[in-house]
Amino acid sequence: MPTFQFEAMDPQGQEIRDVIEANTQDEAQDTIREMGYFVTRITQQKAAKKKGDSSGKGRKTFALGGASGKKIVTFTRQLSILQDAGLPILRSLKILEDQAKPGALKNSLIDVCDEIEGGASLSEAMAKAPRAFDRLYVNMIKAGEAGGSLENILQRLAEFKERTQGLKNKVIGAMMYPVMVVFFTIGILTFIMLFIIPQFQEMFEEFGIELPAMTVLLMKISSRVCQLWFLFPLIPIGMVLFVTLVCKFKAGRMGWHLFLLKLPIMGKLVEKANLARTTRTLGALVASGVPIIEGLTITRETSGNAMYEKLYSKVTDSIRAGETIAVPMKENSFPGFHPVAAFFFCAVMSLPPLMVLFVDPEMWQGVAYGCGVLSILGVAWYYLNYKKAVVEDLVINMVSVGEETGELDVMLYKVADYYEQEVETLTDGMLKMIEPLMIIFLGLVVLFIVASLFMPLISIIGGLTG
Repeated sequence: MPTFQFEAMDPQGQEIRDVIEANTQDEAQDTIREMGYFVTRITQQKAAKKKGDSSGKGRKTFALGGASGKKIVTFTRQLSILQDAGLPILRSLKILEDQAKPGALKNSLIDVCDEIEGGASLSEAMAKAPRAFDRLYVNMIKAGEAGGSLENILQRLAEFKERTQGLKNKVIGAMMYPVMVVFFTIGILTFIMLFIIPQFQEMFEEFGIELPAMTVLLMKISSRVCQLWFLFPLIPIGMVLFVTLVCKFKAGRMGWHLFLLKLPIMGKLVEKANLARTTRTLGALVASGVPIIEGLTITRETSGNAMYEKLYSKVTDSIRAGETIAVPMKENSFPGFHPVAAFFFCAVMSLPPLMVLFVDPEMWQGVAYGCGVLSILGVAWYYLNYKKAVVEDLVINMVSVGEETGELDVMLYKVADYYEQEVETLTDGMLKMIEPLMIIFLGLVVLFIVASLFMPLISIIGGLTG
């Protein structure tokens, strides 16, 4: 006889969880009602698998990594609509599983459906599929199940994911244009230095004329590029590997993230984006009924920045000691001086002189002097800005008002909306500023190359006509 796992409420409003045997689900519900309980959820337990039974494993496909944020957003919105239409959760998941394309999300949905058929709740099943559903997602679903408002939680979760993904796409889209322009510019200039300039150099040597200083410099750059062309892909790869290795250590990760936060212009973008993401995450968790300590812990884990992880960790410890959120948030929002962050400022400021060393290695003394001066300027900038708080007073005041009025989630949402708008404004402003700067830079480079090549040509033409 089939076994059914059910959740129900007794006449006093207490939650009851138990199992019952019956021939059909309707018969099981009738029996539970006769016991004086009001059924809130009932599922048939899956029979024990026989050896060799692979359940949904045969429908899985090979997939690397986790499910993309865009797919999770679409899935959450579709699941919210199906639940709002009144479909059972298992049927809704199977519908979405059937229409999902092969990949990490489809594999996770197969596992979730199998777990639910075995008697697990939705949050328990999703917790076993971390490649698609993170801890924040699982806890919000769990809160919705406990409060009996899964449809509302799914709708709120869909809105949260859409806003978060939209902000991420906005920042990535703004950065894509300058990155692509720089990439193609480097490629075109490298082609000119490797194949065009050497031909002009041979021609000038045949005529034996005295070359202007600009042309000599261009020929040196071309010669060095021809000799060391393999460094162009190796240098950025080496930088990425170095930063990745540094971030493997706790102190290194903190220093790198503080360096990003204190960069001119870009640091403000990083700060506002982090505040928008963390406040919206905490607001969504509080509004869903997740305990504040659990919500702060999840917010810390999903912040993605070591400084904000430290901040929310300190706030969590203070709340355990009986304090509010606003006071410890303000006290711990001031980062101290970090030597790794100072090192990164020195390294970045030393890059321009090192480019001169690439052209003419004999100028190492001047390069060393320039590196020293610019490194001091970089450390001075960091020293003047490292004490600035990473959480503005606006956030502190809004959180304090939310705690006093009992509307913390509303205030956190307002803060998130404000900073998301700030991020959009800042990215648009940066893009408008970068476009003319890139045009000016490219114009100067083209002018330098054209002038360096045409000045000797004019001398050659003048000599031939004379």
